[in-house]
Amino acid sequence: MIKVLFICHGNICRSPMAEFMFKDMVKKLGLEDKFYIASAATSSEEIWNGVGSPVYPPARKELAKHGIRCDGKRAVQVTKQDYDKYDYIICMDSANIRNTQRITGPDKDHKISLLLDYAGRAGQSIADPWYTGNFEITYQDIDEGLHGFLDHLRQSRLI
Repeated sequence: MIKVLFICHGNICRSPMAEFMFKDMVKKLGLEDKFYIASAATSSEEIWNGVGSPVYPPARKELAKHGIRCDGKRAVQVTKQDYDKYDYIICMDSANIRNTQRITGPDKDHKISLLLDYAGRAGQSIADPWYTGNFEITYQDIDEGLHGFLDHLRQSRLI
């Protein structure tokens, strides 16, 4: 089983979008039994008294436009143990990488990457729609990165 963790700052926009978009993709390909897919935040800003915020309504709306549901998802924070639990830790921007490594420790096994690295856009970030307000562009960029990630897994003969 391939274990994938998507990371963003608050786990209410980009990383849950990536989580549920990727779950939808692998299900449509008949590969859902080959994956464990989740998402998390580098910060605890969206977690109050141990309960995370739900997916931000405009992100939920953008997913719904594409027939994807994210019911029940609540923000969680990445943990040190997640480094050993997951095969791929895929971040939305370089600040997410830095902050993930502050929590998990150094990336000794080269598990941490940027999503757009898989789309041939090395070093580029998925813009945070919390600030841009453009959830459609965020969806498109995540979609491009996820297709690139699937291609990477195919080329590596993991699927």
